[in-house]
Amino acid sequence: METKNPKYRGQGIHVMASIFTVDHGVVKILLVKRNMEPLDGMWSLPGGALYNDEDLDDGMDRELLEKTGLIIPNLRQCGVFGKAHRAFCMRMVAISYFGVISQFKVEHFNSTLKSSNARWFSIHQIPPLAYDHEEIVKDALEKLKEGIFESDILTSLFSEKFTLPEIQRVYESILGTKYDRRNFRKKMLSLDLIEDTFETARFEGRKPAKLYRFRKENK
Repeated sequence: METKNPKYRGQGIHVMASIFTVDHGVVKILLVKRNMEPLDGMWSLPGGALYNDEDLDDGMDRELLEKTGLIIPNLRQCGVFGKAHRAFCMRMVAISYFGVISQFKVEHFNSTLKSSNARWFSIHQIPPLAYDHEEIVKDALEKLKEGIFESDILTSLFSEKFTLPEIQRVYESILGTKYDRRNFRKKMLSLDLIEDTFETARFEGRKPAKLYRFRKENK
């Protein structure tokens, strides 16, 4: 690398987070409203520029805390967005992350020094977003759909124990499809993500159903 080459100068890194939840069958994403130029007043993903002395994950955790007040466990790197002119001030490459939380287990800031009015939006009613954040959200949602049958990323949406009808509803909401109850049960048990607690509970007033939990090694 020729460090004196001027084409290497004036570049930076953005870290951006797509945080999803499921609210009564509706998949939602957390957005913040910018209160500074450029693009003052536009909605955006929480995130910002990485410090020179930070690792990527540490920078993402800091930006998310600063913009929303949230600490999200199990964030996962999602994609890289590097169009030369995606930002106004300088060349900024974006590293995106995604995660899932229960909105009923956390409280987020309504405003910060650089953002305001943080709120959840249905993924079907997302307002126009700043920069290339619409592209980032679309990519993160696809990665979420790809990952829910391969990992325990949905753990934080549930109590310690849950019924199969309960978790099936969430899967169907995220994937936008319906599953036969027996086929869904067979698929979930074959993935080895969950285990039987040998307890039962009623789900929406129906007859008692078995309670399951995510396997400890997957947490």
